[in-house]
Amino acid sequence: MVHELFNQALARHYEAVKNQYPGEGRRKTRLRVLYHSWPGIALPRGSGDVPKTAPPALTEIDPNPLDQTLEDDELGLIIRTDFTNEAAWKTFCAKVEVTQKDLISDLAGGAPADDVPMEEGASSQADGTESDSSTEVPDMIKILDPQEQSDRARLTNISNLTALRLFNEVDIRPTPPPPAGSKKISPPNPLVDRAGWQEIYTGKTLWIYDSRSNADECARLVSQTGDFYGTATGDSWRARASHICELQFNLSQGMKIDFNGQDRWDWNERARNLEEATTI
Repeated sequence: MVHELFNQALARHYEAVKNQYPGEGRRKTRLRVLYHSWPGIALPRGSGDVPKTAPPALTEIDPNPLDQTLEDDELGLIIRTDFTNEAAWKTFCAKVEVTQKDLISDLAGGAPADDVPMEEGASSQADGTESDSSTEVPDMIKILDPQEQSDRARLTNISNLTALRLFNEVDIRPTPPPPAGSKKISPPNPLVDRAGWQEIYTGKTLWIYDSRSNADECARLVSQTGDFYGTATGDSWRARASHICELQFNLSQGMKIDFNGQDRWDWNERARNLEEATTI
C-alpha cells in the first residue's frame, strides 16, 4: 500500500514527469516524482483538491523494462552481478536448487514451518495469520542470469540500491525515531532520514551474487527498509547458498533480521548506497 502522501504526489506529478522523461519506465518515473516532491512532500496549504489515489493506469500498470522478470510467483530473486567465474556460479546455483527442491518437498509433505531453521540474528515476528493449507508450494527463488552482453553490463557490480530501484517499487515511510538523547544523522540522507521520511521499497526479496560470491558461496540479502534509526534502506548481509531458500521461506512467514538490535549490516555496501542515493 503506497503511503498516502506519496500517492498524492504521484497523482499530481506522475504524468508530467513521464512526459518529461519518456521511455524510462514506471519505476524510474515514480522515483523521479519522489525526489521532485521531497522534502516538501507534504502538500502545501491551499494547493487545491488532489485525488486520494494516483491513476492506477499510470503508476501501477505502466510498463517497466524488467516487469517480465518479476511476473512469476517466486518470493525472491537472485541477481547475478558478476560474470567472471562460470564454474563458481554453477556450483552456487546447484546448492540453491537442491535446497529449494528439498524445502518445497518438505512443505508440500506437511512439514511445519517451525521445522525450518533460522539464521543467527533472526527473530520470528509472524503476524498471526493462518498459513495457506494448499499443498501446492511455488518455487521460493528465481535466478536471474542474463545472457545478452548489454544486460550483463547493466547488472555488473551493481549496488543494493540500484537493484532495489530496478526490481522493486519505491515508497516512503516516516523514519524510525532516533534513540533518546541522540542526534539525527548529518548530512541527511533519504535512505535513513531526510526531513523525517525514509525511502523504502516493496516487491520480491532481492539476493545479489557478486564477485565475493565466487569464493564464499554467499549472496547479499538486501533490506527494503532500514531497521532501527541509523540503519539504512538497502543494507545487506551475506547468506550462504545452502541457507537462502530456508531464509526466504522464513522471511515470508514474518521473520525479521534484526541482529538483536545491533548494527551488523555490511558497512561498505551501506556506504555505496548512501553515496548513490540522490543520483537518479
